Order: sequence, then C-alpha cells, then structure tokens
Amino acid sequence: MRKIYFATTNEGKLAEARKILGIKIQSVSLEIDEIQSLDPVEVAVKKAISYYEALKKPIFVEDVSFSIVTLGNLPGPYIDAFMKALSNEGIVKLLKGKKERGVVAQATVVYVDGKQKPEVFVGKVDGKIAEEPKGTGFGWDPIFIPNGETRTFGEMALEEKNQYSMRAKALKKFKNWLQNAKI
Repeated sequence: MRKIYFATTNEGKLAEARKILGIKIQSVSLEIDEIQSLDPVEVAVKKAISYYEALKKPIFVEDVSFSIVTLGNLPGPYIDAFMKALSNEGIVKLLKGKKERGVVAQATVVYVDGKQKPEVFVGKVDGKIAEEPKGTGFGWDPIFIPNGETRTFGEMALEEKNQYSMRAKALKKFKNWLQNAKI
C-alpha cells in the first residue's frame, strides 16, 4: 500500500493511528471550511471530501463528537467550541443537580481516495459526566467516565484509556477495511 495522509496536527492522534494501522501515514494540515451540523458522520464526511479536494491524495480524517443526553445530545460535534467556551468545569456546572449524566463519545474516521465513495468507520463509548473534573489529560478526559468504570479517562493510564477508546475502535475498523480493500 502506498502512503496515506491523515488530516491532523495532533501528534498523539498521529502516533495512535500509526500504531493501530501499521502503515505509512503522513500528517497534513490544510485550511478548509467546515460545515455546521449535529450529525457527526455528516461533518466528518464533508471534512474528508474537502481535504481530499485540496490535497488530491488519499486521506483520512478523524472527528470526535461528545453527546450529553440531558442537553439534547449537545455539544455533539461542537465539543471543541464548548470546551473553549466552558472548559470541563463549565460542562460539569451545566449538569449540576442533574441525575441524568449520560454521554456518548464518538470518533468518526472517514477515508477518501477520489476513486470510490467515502468509507466511514465509527467507534463509540457510552459513559457519564463526572461530578467534578478528576485527573489530567486531553480535552474532556477529566470529566468522562466510561461505562463499567469508576474513574475518568483523566485518571487512567494511557493503556487503560485505550481499552475504551472510541478512536481506537474506529481505527481498528478502518484497519480491517484497509487489509481487505484493493487500494
């Protein structure tokens, strides 16, 4: 297989993708317009197509959604904007006094090569929002407790977190597809 591109500048995501996929991956950063939608798959597909049209080389994107049940599944794909505006403490404050704290964390990986329709791979993790931030880590790690756990992602070692990782789930589906695809 020839090299494929990954639309990210996040070294952690890049390292995880290289480790899981086991192929040559080159990160790339391009300026594109992103659509606004509460549908995480629609956002990721449009993003992948836009990146492919700019680069003209096989590329994949990974986009995360964080859907809080009691907030009508917001922020969903808008999690980055929510984190910038509210931080983990602000999100926890929004849920103060609420019994329903369920959340679905989703990673959507989309591959586009210009020869076929976009290929979509979704990984999901159900969990809940902690009563207060605990631990460290990227983004919402300190407030997300996956089902079956009592600790937040922020309290877990990377290896433990990766047992639940929605990104790892989506990337493993992508890897299985790549192994069988004629690309």
